[in-house]
Amino acid sequence: VDIKTMKSYLYWLYCQYELITCSYLMEPWEKLLFYSFNIAVVAVIIYTAYLFIPAHISRAFQFFLHLLGNQPENTASIMK
Repeated sequence: VDIKTMKSYLYWLYCQYELITCSYLMEPWEKLLFYSFNIAVVAVIIYTAYLFIPAHISRAFQFFLHLLGNQPENTASIMK
């Protein structure tokens, strides 16, 4: 992987982001607030996904196992 090509590609992506969000029109302090807000929102989404997606996948897996007829093992029978 060529570093110069990667750097120019990342710069191109950044320019596209600025064009899409019209942040190239903002003053530096406005950009700082705007980017800080965007980073905070992305961080909260990633954190929420990290917390809740595994639980939802587990529940869906248990639901489909129940539909297929595989009953979960009763934990009370293990205790006997």
